[in-house]
Amino acid sequence: MISKMKKKISLVILLGMMLNGCVISYKFNGASIDYTKTKSIAIADFPNVAALVYAPLSSELSDGIRDLFQRQTRLEVTRRGGDLELEGEIIDYQLTPMAVSADSYAAETKLTIKVRVRFTNNVNPEESFEKTYSAYQIFDASQMLNDVQEELCNTMIQEIAEQIYNDTVAKW
Repeated sequence: MISKMKKKISLVILLGMMLNGCVISYKFNGASIDYTKTKSIAIADFPNVAALVYAPLSSELSDGIRDLFQRQTRLEVTRRGGDLELEGEIIDYQLTPMAVSADSYAAETKLTIKVRVRFTNNVNPEESFEKTYSAYQIFDASQMLNDVQEELCNTMIQEIAEQIYNDTVAKW
């Protein structure tokens, strides 16, 4: 009786370990690129022309977009002369008071970034477009912007880069 019980428990444990080891994983980078025709993407620097300027934002956005395309595609990433071309500028970097508290002061602040992008597809010109992308993050108004700015911007840069990627090569 105990032997049968041990066998059943062993079987259940073994089965559990086997099922735990068999995980189906899908990775959808979503790129719908014909690599026989499209071999490179030129991503220019995105200058900051917003009224309020966070100095590192221009280079961090440009590098974030380049990094995403390098990780998710087999395209050669250059600064000029690609089969695909991305260029644009940061047009808005804005703080907005939100959620007024009982003492009439803002309890939260919203930081927004807007980027105008021009996408040129030299292989299929009908897919070219110009569009504005934006992202925002809300933070507690008791925090100083300098203390949270880098982390908030990194999150928004990633979001904007993914939006651009989806519209240009993923076609979602």
